[in-house]
Amino acid sequence: MKSILITGASSGIGLATAELFLNEGWCVGLLARREELLEDVASRYDTAVALPADVTDELAVQEAVAGFADVAGRLDVLFNNAGMFGKQAEIDEISYADWRAVVDVNLHGMFLAAQAAYGQMKKQNPKGGRIINNGSISAHSPRENSISYTATKHAITGMTKTLSLDGRAHDIACGQIDIGNARTALVTELDERRAMNGFEPLPSMDVGEAARAVLHMANLPPEANVQFMTIMASKMPFIGRG
Repeated sequence: MKSILITGASSGIGLATAELFLNEGWCVGLLARREELLEDVASRYDTAVALPADVTDELAVQEAVAGFADVAGRLDVLFNNAGMFGKQAEIDEISYADWRAVVDVNLHGMFLAAQAAYGQMKKQNPKGGRIINNGSISAHSPRENSISYTATKHAITGMTKTLSLDGRAHDIACGQIDIGNARTALVTELDERRAMNGFEPLPSMDVGEAARAVLHMANLPPEANVQFMTIMASKMPFIGRG
């Protein structure tokens, strides 16, 4: 049985992806802060392992990855997904605390998860595995008032390229999925804010499409890798001048 550890697995894209992989017969490690939500999923699937932890806690992440590898026998895939949008405002209205909160989760948290998974994949026998980083359309084209989120997602692209390069010697592939407007609580919240200002809802797609794209990347044989994938709502104003 193949194994995947998913960060940010208690809601949104992480939860949808976890449920898809579980239904496909994978052993799935569910890492997030909200233990009760993880336990709810684990109670419904024999191959789900709840791993309550904060991705910004170095020791907790290391223990979660090691513990899951012990239960599953090895770690085949990390879906490095946990993230937050943060306060929406122009830079002069963003406090240093606001900035740090986003950087701690979106960059430091993804570094810690990748670091622990990479180390596990190097030492397991046979060695190797796959790391899939959740980037964003913002890694290419930002939304207004998103300085913290956009900066961190650009950083994740650099992390992906470096891990892809360094991992070759250890049979560790790394790719990035950039998801645009999957229908989650985050997109719903953005739509509510837009409605308050008289704007139309954002073009969006079912979150299950993002999960299926991750499954495709994870199912590739070791000699193949999706380096970068963009999946988004068809009518998002990403291409063109708008």
